[in-house]
Amino acid sequence: MKNDIHDLGLVLDSRVRLVIIESWQEPRVLETIGSLAVQRAQTWYTWNHLDGLSRLGFGTDVDDEQDTRDPEIALETVRRSKEDALYVFCDLHPFLDSPRIVRQLKSLAMSNDLSAPTLILVSHAVTLPQELTRLSARLQLNMPSDEELGAIVREEAVRWSAANKGERVRTDNRTLQQVVRNLRGTTHDEARRLARNLIIDDGAIDQSDLPALNKAKFELLGMDGVLHFEQQTARFGDVGGLQRLKDWLAERQSAFTEADLAQDRPRGVLLVGVQGAGKSLAAKAVAGLWGLPLLRLDMAGLYNKYIGETEKNLRDALQMAEALEPCVLWIDEIEKGVAADQSDSGVSRRMLGTLLTWMAERQSRVFLVATANDVSQLPPELIRKGRVDELFFVDLPDEAVRADIFGIHLAKRGLDASQFDLQQLAQASEGFSGAEIEQAVVSAVYANAAGDGRLSGVHILNAISRTAPLSVVMAEKLQALRLWAQDRAVRAD
Repeated sequence: MKNDIHDLGLVLDSRVRLVIIESWQEPRVLETIGSLAVQRAQTWYTWNHLDGLSRLGFGTDVDDEQDTRDPEIALETVRRSKEDALYVFCDLHPFLDSPRIVRQLKSLAMSNDLSAPTLILVSHAVTLPQELTRLSARLQLNMPSDEELGAIVREEAVRWSAANKGERVRTDNRTLQQVVRNLRGTTHDEARRLARNLIIDDGAIDQSDLPALNKAKFELLGMDGVLHFEQQTARFGDVGGLQRLKDWLAERQSAFTEADLAQDRPRGVLLVGVQGAGKSLAAKAVAGLWGLPLLRLDMAGLYNKYIGETEKNLRDALQMAEALEPCVLWIDEIEKGVAADQSDSGVSRRMLGTLLTWMAERQSRVFLVATANDVSQLPPELIRKGRVDELFFVDLPDEAVRADIFGIHLAKRGLDASQFDLQQLAQASEGFSGAEIEQAVVSAVYANAAGDGRLSGVHILNAISRTAPLSVVMAEKLQALRLWAQDRAVRAD
């Protein structure tokens, strides 16, 4: 809180008469303002639509003859005041569409009198009319540091212990450090609630609590819509092949997950290749391998018919992802959101500019995994080094990898892969992608459901023979894609 008091003091010293504080922590904001007012021996008042204008500490209306619960009356009372006091208006934002209130605020903000009052608007969100934006200053409360978050978790552990006859909360240092990292971006009160929920059910904080913590934080920050929280991230054992990509990620895991800011931190990868070859599964597996939450950005969901809103939606989504750091941000089929289109009035170019700026300048621990199918639509600015660390090409699996993929999907369905001739299945599925192999297994399971229920290799071979893979249907495009990637990308397998 000391830093918040100092920052607010600097703003007030600049003689700005209209200050905006957006926060979900109204009690903390009021406590900060009150502490500063006490330090400066300055009078301060609060207003809300239920209690009207009151001098804090007394709880009485400053004008018994008028109902200052009406925001116009309250602001007129402040405007006529000659007292160098702080007036804190909580939740005035629903009334900012009134021309009279806007004029009152403008009159207060433009005052040059040294003894003029200072107005502080406090709410979870305040959107000022255009004529007030340059007359105001905004202040954001500091988020709790790692030390403060750790102290909050320990305090909740002590409380649980006191309520349970001195029994100690079971945990370990590694898990505690991960919990603290995953609590970043939450307020003090939010962090306390999340920490309490981790402990209260079983008196333990372990690795199994982390996915639930990430999901609860995601919901708390209101990230639904264009950002989606992927609850189940694939284990890398569920991805056949891609050995070069796996090795590349393993080499850089510690550099990303550890908090040493002096180290060059990995920024992200771009995966291009054949549809169904495993790009999306690989993106999920990065989060699973590194033990991080995975966010999927829906580029199509960003678009808005109003000018400027689409880019704002993208900026908001990226800011939300940063609030959940460290995390993996997956942008699937990125070319659909940034490819040039003459019919969109330049929206795609502005989207690309916003994304490129974020990719180049971000300091947060958000690892970007972008996937693309149509490389012809990828802007050259997107694929240069510095935006992403590496460009990987994901090709169709070879025979050995296809055998592994058959084994993985048979095991997923409770079948003993050793009872099948995986080599024969791999040879029969030449040109199949991982997705097509999975569908062949699924199709064989369904086709055999009406029989004796004993799935054999023959059933899968029959399903393979009935499938026309993309490598045949779109052979020309696949060959062109391989030629494009030959000198531009690193093979992922």
